[in-house]
Amino acid sequence: MARRPAETADGGPAHLGCRASVEFEPMRVAFLEDDVTQAGRVAALLRAAGHDVHVFGRGDPLLRDLRSESYELIVLDWELPDLSGYDVLKTIRGRLGIRTPVLFLTHRDSEADVVQALEAGADDFLTKPPRERELLARVAALNRRSRDATAELDSIELGPFRLDLTQRLLERDGTPLELTRREFDVAVLLFRNIGKVLSRGHIMESVWGRDGSATTRTVDVHVSRVRKVLGLSAALGLRLTAVYGYGYRLERTGQDTP
Repeated sequence: MARRPAETADGGPAHLGCRASVEFEPMRVAFLEDDVTQAGRVAALLRAAGHDVHVFGRGDPLLRDLRSESYELIVLDWELPDLSGYDVLKTIRGRLGIRTPVLFLTHRDSEADVVQALEAGADDFLTKPPRERELLARVAALNRRSRDATAELDSIELGPFRLDLTQRLLERDGTPLELTRREFDVAVLLFRNIGKVLSRGHIMESVWGRDGSATTRTVDVHVSRVRKVLGLSAALGLRLTAVYGYGYRLERTGQDTP
């Protein structure tokens, strides 16, 4: 989504001239690495590039977290004290059915290891220690490949809706809708991830950051407000549904737009 504004409180209607940059798309990253020094170095590099990074030192805690949280990139070490990164990947692609891009970052560098990881569903493979610019470039490439085509545009058009990300204006059939700054950011995130389930934590972090200024209740209220103002429904061809114990999904319903 467009970079969130610096303010911590909702302002007036979003179309009143609040400008946002759309050139850079931050990612929510889950990083599995048991080496504290290596984890700190890579996490700091990714955070300096604007990404939100959650570090896990063991495979089991990451897999538990993935049952209730969504990410835009998962970075895995191979050799870990409990489950191997390869076992984690097989669970992610198998039992959990998660299609999030996966990048292996490991000391293992044989051709057999690379092939095994890619055949199990990894999207890319890097050996430690990574060259910083190459790591950031590969993360950016995975970002571009995984996001909807709207990620590089300054507007989104879907059904009767048009979201102007530069002017921060949302229209339905050409009529501007009244949304606060935060509500507009929630709408952009949902439209950018059409068909994907987003956890409440993902929405909270993407829109409000990690400063503790919002709660899951805050997310629920804003999502409800977006649904109401936009009039999202199956009859419209776009439905916003709650996924119990997880979050929300904006999805097409296959209905023609009236």
